[in-house]
Amino acid sequence: MESGGNSLPSGSDGMKRKISYFYDPEVGNYYYGQGHPMKPHRIRMTHALLAHYGLLQHMQVLKPIAAKDRDLCKFHADDYVAFLRGITPETQQDQLRQLKRFNVGEDCPVFDGLYSFCQTYAGGSVGGAIKLNHGGCDIAINWAGGLHHAKKCEASGFCYVNDIVLAILELLKIHERVLYVDIDIHHGDGVEEAFYTTDRVMTVSFHKFGDYFPGTGDVRDIGYGKGKYYSLNVPLDDGIDDESYHSLFKPIMGKVMEVFRPGAVVLQCGADSLSGDRLGCFNLSIKGHAECVKYMRSFNVPLLLLGGGGYTIRNVARCWCYETGVALGIELDDKMPQHEYYEYFGPDYALHVAPSNMENKNSRYLLDDIRTKLLDNLSRLQHAPSVPFQERPPNTELQERDEDEDDGDERWDPDFDMDVDSNPLNRRVKSEYAEAEHKDAESYHKHLDSRRDITAFKEIACSKVSGSGVDPVAMDEPFIKEEQDNLNELSDHKSR
Repeated sequence: MESGGNSLPSGSDGMKRKISYFYDPEVGNYYYGQGHPMKPHRIRMTHALLAHYGLLQHMQVLKPIAAKDRDLCKFHADDYVAFLRGITPETQQDQLRQLKRFNVGEDCPVFDGLYSFCQTYAGGSVGGAIKLNHGGCDIAINWAGGLHHAKKCEASGFCYVNDIVLAILELLKIHERVLYVDIDIHHGDGVEEAFYTTDRVMTVSFHKFGDYFPGTGDVRDIGYGKGKYYSLNVPLDDGIDDESYHSLFKPIMGKVMEVFRPGAVVLQCGADSLSGDRLGCFNLSIKGHAECVKYMRSFNVPLLLLGGGGYTIRNVARCWCYETGVALGIELDDKMPQHEYYEYFGPDYALHVAPSNMENKNSRYLLDDIRTKLLDNLSRLQHAPSVPFQERPPNTELQERDEDEDDGDERWDPDFDMDVDSNPLNRRVKSEYAEAEHKDAESYHKHLDSRRDITAFKEIACSKVSGSGVDPVAMDEPFIKEEQDNLNELSDHKSR
């Protein structure tokens, strides 16, 4: 199955792709709070590496248009979006009931500029989808996106707005079928839930399963109704290495591409599946992680690359920089160039980090069993579904801002984005750089695990559908909405 794609070398002789890279220089200023593992500052660090490796000059660099209320409401509930727009650190004590209702305040804290942050990262992902739809690029990249846990009516797992669902809805305006692939260590539950009953979106998630957030993503969760067999879950155990990971990823994704034949692919590149992540427990190298990007690139299908998790921020920046090079077909020198965040990468100052010697708890028998089950599920799909378009939403205008228009020729300047430290939020980020990255990690592990609820997933899906009364995705077919007897059957299934 490894020959499923037209394999391309990742070096300078690889086939070139036209890349659109979305980046807002303010994104690194947002700050979840002291001790919180999620640090948007990692996006600025990634950008600095891209600039000093000379990659920006090989891409179209675009500043995303902030997503508007109506854009977010194409998936999210109106009252939830209104809540995000209005809540501030100063007013949150007056809205305790709303905070609880929308699951905001613990893992997903209220911080300065929260709504603007959501608009920024969602705008980049939707902008990438629009760019792909218009044929303006072969690959679109938004490392600030990929927040896959957010639900229609609530925040979850550091995620407030599900930019991935919004981007997929945009791609569905042009493409009959869209494939979503998730290599974050956590299950892509929010995206799977949104498209669980449609055959137009296939979701494939490779993740740690067991006593681990969010507790969903069993191999037996395969979709429902029209979506049966269009959700694939690859549950993994601690310590999985490159070889074991690819023994599943390549045959499964090769078969998916053969059977499903998507018009576009969205790949969430969460870097918490890397070895040594602050909240993770996998043992992938940066090259092993990037091999997934290289493999999906090889199929020559429009590709949207998104960020996601990743909590050892120096390794996140390393990974996404290297994967940008893979997207471009440019091999990067392991010796890191001098730049303003150089001190983060000591003592070796190298792009790549060796995996650890941790035990791989994924036995050959377990891996073979998972692969057999999933390939069997895929064999049940007789052909790629074809859906006629009826009264589909109008195409979104291509109106992203080019950095050339905003800032002259700044996008080629290695120092672009490095003069924004006057922002008080950024000063707080800078001051926290010295904080040891392992501080509070153990407490977050315990907190995330304690909030795990394996069975609540289907109940949430049903309650949101039955309570909404509207088509949640505003497309030509009701992706999530099903007849009441189907919902009852799904409720029975979850209690098995």
